[in-house]
Amino acid sequence: MRMCVMGHFIPPYVHMAARAGFDCIWLDLEHRLIDEREVQALLAQFHLADIDCMLRPPTTEKTRLYRYLEDGASGLMVPHVSTVEQAEALVRAVKFPPAGDRGIDGVGFDNHYALSDRDEYTEAANRETFLVVQIETPEAVENAEAIAALDGVVGLFVGPGDLGLRLSKYQGLPSLDECIEQVAHAAAQYGKAWGLPARTPEQLKKYHGMGAQLLAHGSEFGALKGMLDASARHFDEALSVD
Repeated sequence: MRMCVMGHFIPPYVHMAARAGFDCIWLDLEHRLIDEREVQALLAQFHLADIDCMLRPPTTEKTRLYRYLEDGASGLMVPHVSTVEQAEALVRAVKFPPAGDRGIDGVGFDNHYALSDRDEYTEAANRETFLVVQIETPEAVENAEAIAALDGVVGLFVGPGDLGLRLSKYQGLPSLDECIEQVAHAAAQYGKAWGLPARTPEQLKKYHGMGAQLLAHGSEFGALKGMLDASARHFDEALSVD
């Protein structure tokens, strides 16, 4: 799956990503602040552009999690899931019975603002929306197999920033590469997708070769920074005095 990242309210970015051939945008609300109404507006743009939204929420509050699904998110990627119990609670929060305990409204964007057949709606929602959990601590790596075994969890996504930070602070822990391999093995064992951010073309090829299906490459933040840095250099070159 071709995925890029977005953390600001830039509706054209959604359509540009779709036209460029991306399958999904990781919408980051953990480290970026977007107003709830703006999130609703962005999710409508995702549907207009026919591109999936993997939304990373800033909370694990049950009702807020499934509100994102009601507003049209294709799925959620929840950060800092370190235990089976945490993953089980998330499944209960975002899946309708019997898979979980999500509350039903049925008149949101995800059901075209029309309460249709209850069972048809809930079965479709369980089938069509997804839950990915982030593996960002040594404890999460240790529990990766048990988390991957859970019904309702479709993917594991390594957070190399947080995981790498924690690995560097304690002695006797495996390397980041070893942890990535352990997560990849756990996901493969249970037929689940896995992935992580790939910041360079070399990383993209490496992780794809390891079987990663959830690869994030490129962001509006990086695009803006790269353009501004390049433009500043152009000014330096054009205005320099010999």
